[in-house]
Amino acid sequence: MTKILVTGAAGFIGFHLSMRLLERGDEVIGLDNLNDYYDVRLKHDRLKQLEERPGFRFVRASLEDRETMARLFSQERFDKVVNLAAQAGVRYSLQNPHAYIDSNIVGFTNILEGCRHTDVGHLVYASSSSVYGANTRMPFSVHHNVDHPVSLYAATKKANELMAHTYSSLYGIPTTGLRFFTVYGPWGRPDMALFLFTKAILEGKPIDVFNHGRMQRDFTFIDDIVEGVVRVTDHVATANSSWSGGQPDPGTSYAPYRIYNIGNNNPVELMRFIETLEQCLGKKAEKNLLPIQAGDVPATYADVDDLMQDVGFKPATSIEEGIGRFVEWYRGYYGL
Repeated sequence: MTKILVTGAAGFIGFHLSMRLLERGDEVIGLDNLNDYYDVRLKHDRLKQLEERPGFRFVRASLEDRETMARLFSQERFDKVVNLAAQAGVRYSLQNPHAYIDSNIVGFTNILEGCRHTDVGHLVYASSSSVYGANTRMPFSVHHNVDHPVSLYAATKKANELMAHTYSSLYGIPTTGLRFFTVYGPWGRPDMALFLFTKAILEGKPIDVFNHGRMQRDFTFIDDIVEGVVRVTDHVATANSSWSGGQPDPGTSYAPYRIYNIGNNNPVELMRFIETLEQCLGKKAEKNLLPIQAGDVPATYADVDDLMQDVGFKPATSIEEGIGRFVEWYRGYYGL
């Protein structure tokens, strides 16, 4: 039995990942601080399901609590760590930047230190497609330079990749960063578009459609994200023997360090996404067309060749299937 720490276990991705790991027989210690960034009831309801499963234990703590994190790592001696806890959201980073520094920078340092001092076998951590920032060359590849973030959230995720590389280089800790592309599905985050749109449409309220609906996103269904995370967690990062400082490859290293995109490899225009949701709900949306917001990028599109090559997986769930499954869950959860 593998003992795995999953941080952010009461969150959207952390919940689904923990369920999957428990189903295959791993021991999961789930950490979360249950903050009120969005409806805490949703987090408690996810957590309740996890606590009913054998092999799961919950620890309520914040990543930035240095003493608690050090004690947890020392006592538990994890085989692997999947760090999904973070202050999420591009737009919220414009309002509350300090929350991102505390959780995503200070907190991640405590994760790295815990891995370093207890010989964790593999650290997998959530990065984000937002690190591509001002890049316009499509599809986004892990081998592209990503030095021009357009939000503090993106900057903290890029910083996590740099910090992980430092620890891989100095201490030989295998680390793998995963750049997730617009994750959606059952038990999703209420601050994200699909949840906001569904709630508003069912209540007969207008929805805000930014960039006049011309935004393109590589919408990726939660089951595909989890499959990718599990496969990568089992595939411990190794050094790239052909890596050269003369032509440095950003996606690999001379150290045991890797970066992967996990995206659907199929960008969808926001207006088509909304039309699909309307069909699933059987109700039209009243649209409030607006310009693009500060910190947003007009398009995302994931190159997943490295993921396919190294772990043999490529996300493939269509938005028709994925949105349909979300709507079914939403109606059930809220008793509609």
